Amino acid sequence: MNQTKYIFVTGGVTSSLGKGIIAASLAKLLQARGYRTTIQKFDPYLNVDPGTLNPYEHGECYVTDDGAETDLDLGHYERFLNVPTSQANNVTTGRIYLSVIEKERRGEFLGKTVQVVPHITNEIKDRMQLLGKSGDYDIVITEIGGTVGDIESLPYIESVRQLVWDMGENNAIVIHLTLVPYLAAAGELKTKPTQHSVKTLMESGIKADILVCRTEHEISNEIRNKLALFCNVKREAVIQSIDASTIYEVPNLMLEEGLDIVALRKLDLPKKTAPDLKTWNTFLKRIKNPKHTVNIGLIGKYVEMQDCYKSILEAFIHAGATNETKVNVISIHSEHINEDNIAEKFKDLDGILVAPGFGERGIEGKIAAVRFARENNMPFFGICLGMQMSVIEYSRNVLGLAEANSTEMNTDTLDPVVNLMESQKTVTEKGGTMRLGAWKCEVKPDTLAYKIYGQTTISERHRHRYEFNNDYLETLEMAGLKASGINPDTGLVEIVEIENHPFFIGVQYHPEYKSTVVNPHPLFVSFVAAAVQAKKK
Repeated sequence: MNQTKYIFVTGGVTSSLGKGIIAASLAKLLQARGYRTTIQKFDPYLNVDPGTLNPYEHGECYVTDDGAETDLDLGHYERFLNVPTSQANNVTTGRIYLSVIEKERRGEFLGKTVQVVPHITNEIKDRMQLLGKSGDYDIVITEIGGTVGDIESLPYIESVRQLVWDMGENNAIVIHLTLVPYLAAAGELKTKPTQHSVKTLMESGIKADILVCRTEHEISNEIRNKLALFCNVKREAVIQSIDASTIYEVPNLMLEEGLDIVALRKLDLPKKTAPDLKTWNTFLKRIKNPKHTVNIGLIGKYVEMQDCYKSILEAFIHAGATNETKVNVISIHSEHINEDNIAEKFKDLDGILVAPGFGERGIEGKIAAVRFARENNMPFFGICLGMQMSVIEYSRNVLGLAEANSTEMNTDTLDPVVNLMESQKTVTEKGGTMRLGAWKCEVKPDTLAYKIYGQTTISERHRHRYEFNNDYLETLEMAGLKASGINPDTGLVEIVEIENHPFFIGVQYHPEYKSTVVNPHPLFVSFVAAAVQAKKK
């Protein structure tokens, strides 16, 4: 195949319809037919990346191997395709404008007046084609964030219009995801919002090639015909996307609707083989037919919004399927935990995960959760801040260092068992300056970590500024908290564990970022297995 083909996914009527899931599902089907496929996300906000955004604003910040702080949709792309993403897969308006302004400061525009058209749109077009020009992909799917009609999305929509025109017929298509709401009072589905959304898209010079209709009820043939007629698409290109019990059902639903066939036909590409979804469907079968059920307490600071811990929740689904276990994740706000109520809050749990986070709010509740798990032989798993809390808890309650803390929470603590990394002490800018991306870790033999990974050298993704203070390493190890994983280059303690405990492990990195349907993360798999065993006992 000579030329990379492009699929653009836009959204209309309302946000949060699931463009990322539709893009990932289509990519999965095309990949299963033998096409090298990737997905990229263009976000219309002015932040250079989501790294400085509050989780309540934008959900979790996903991190790639190359250290990019990205939109959480990239997590869906990796989980569906089992292919790593990179800095190039997520671009924001802030990054676009920053690049153009830097070029202007260097004099690259030869005295021209710098404008949204053509300079911003040219920069967007260059970024949109970057992955395609690498030669690594047959098809690049580009998700445009936001909703058609939004002011901030206009430069992206114009860029898509120009690219579709530049590339010519059969080389680039547009899928428009829209809502077909059900009005209970009228007792029927309404097509008018979709008609208006498509009209808005056409006013920008773009004709939708495929219409994907999000709905809570089956769309009748009559409605499909009506949408095809008034939205100027072919009848076969009106695709129903009905609510599913899990996002992992969506590829099969799109296969039934023929989304991949319609897309390939419009791109003038052969069907190749039928999609091979055997592994995918085995996974789905295990999700739907569990043999066990466990309750895992997710102890966090942002539990009001599920997207804040999206990758952790998905990793539990992957690990649950591997163990043929339904994992009920019980979100518990760490601010609401204290010595008086902890036994009541945790009485129905089979395991505890203390989640990542930043800042001092809710910290004492996390420390109390660690202590409860340690003293009651309940399976414990700490991630990033959760691992640091396990170090503080052990220092306070086993070593007797009552004032032990992290300098993130208390800069004047007498025992800073968790401290700001040396390389961070001169950092003034917050964006993109943490320890980010994939780092190696040497796992010690004869440890729980080695039993889980089955190898001595691993690579995991990081996102943190504070780390285990090695001044306390020898004392803590002598007291029974073992450092079972060490970064070979920096000496950073990556993994801590307790030997005489059913399952107690804390990791400085974020294993949830690497868990996929095909490769569930071994830490989550082992943790769920330990919770199953704990429940049996």
